[in-house]
Amino acid sequence: MRLWRRASGALKDKNSIIAANLARRTSYRHPDLEAAIIKATSHDESSIDYKNVQRVYAWIRTSPSHLKPLLWALSMRLDKTRDWVVAIKGLMLLHGVFCCRIPAVKRIGRLPFDLSDFNDGHSKPVKTWGRNIFIRAYFAYLDQKSMMLSMEYQDQRQRQNKTGEEQSPPLVHDLVKLQQLQGLLDMLLQLKPQSYDMHVGLIREAMDCIVIEIFDIYSKICYGIARVLVRVYSASGKLEAAMALKVLQKATVQGENLILHFELCRDFGLLKESEFPKVERIPEEDFEELERIINGVTQKRKMDESCEVEEKAMIVMETRSVDERLVSGRNLKTVITDKWEVFEEDHMSSIDVGQEMVLLHNNPFADFPMNPPLVKAYNGEIPDLISFL
Repeated sequence: MRLWRRASGALKDKNSIIAANLARRTSYRHPDLEAAIIKATSHDESSIDYKNVQRVYAWIRTSPSHLKPLLWALSMRLDKTRDWVVAIKGLMLLHGVFCCRIPAVKRIGRLPFDLSDFNDGHSKPVKTWGRNIFIRAYFAYLDQKSMMLSMEYQDQRQRQNKTGEEQSPPLVHDLVKLQQLQGLLDMLLQLKPQSYDMHVGLIREAMDCIVIEIFDIYSKICYGIARVLVRVYSASGKLEAAMALKVLQKATVQGENLILHFELCRDFGLLKESEFPKVERIPEEDFEELERIINGVTQKRKMDESCEVEEKAMIVMETRSVDERLVSGRNLKTVITDKWEVFEEDHMSSIDVGQEMVLLHNNPFADFPMNPPLVKAYNGEIPDLISFL
């Protein structure tokens, strides 16, 4: 049965290559590229044709015009296949196209094929249920990632001004992007061996790609959280703080799930314990600060208030007579106000030595003309006030 399946798959691949070579070249069809895709996604379970995989990637890097025939050929092959080997090789090939990081990939949008209900047609569901679930989850992740790249590309175009310079995104946009990345990480964590029949070489190759993708997404999340927290603390708003708090809570849960996932990969033989990435622990101070921002009290605002105290005007009031003030000077009161500084020289006529001194809280310059009077400054000697009294 196994030998017959391999022979049947090899015959199908050969017929597909012949049909691709006989096809006429159009904007949607590229015979040489189609032949390379068929060889890269062959029915052979025991190996992967890395030579033709690299040829496909070289075509994509050479010209963005090759992306359209690639998607057409890959979708035609995956839409009609009922073989889990062809399906998983096709998804791995498309995953590598996303990793090429060329601008044209960001314009794909939804994938032109659907493997959300894939079932292997050559074996009983009892034997292949784990592989079927793996392929469906892998397709769902790539489809979601393609949509996210497309939305990010559209946002970048909208943020560009007339001069072609890209404007910095708002804080809410960065928080939404972080939530999307966390959603992608959740989907990646679902991609794991769930049955004994998945301990095969092809699944290991796919898991290698997925583990690398987990490292990449997790590093982007950590960098994004550190960047967002700085902006939230500097321009604290309740909406942004609430979104950031949800992101931190989600990151804490995902950190624990990552540890479990890496332990599973270690048992599967994909990772050594020394290769485990360090899962960052979010300090409790960050949670507390965000909660204070949501509640309307922040450490930053307290610091701002202390700075404002130095900038406000101070009025000195006293409850003793002028003679007692000159002797002791110990009963001074400091009152914080937003009004003008009023010195006793400005209202000496209103001071009664035997009573409490009252300072008027008005603008001492309000009654003066806008132009200063032409009076020469007095440059005489400073009188001896102590001897004078």
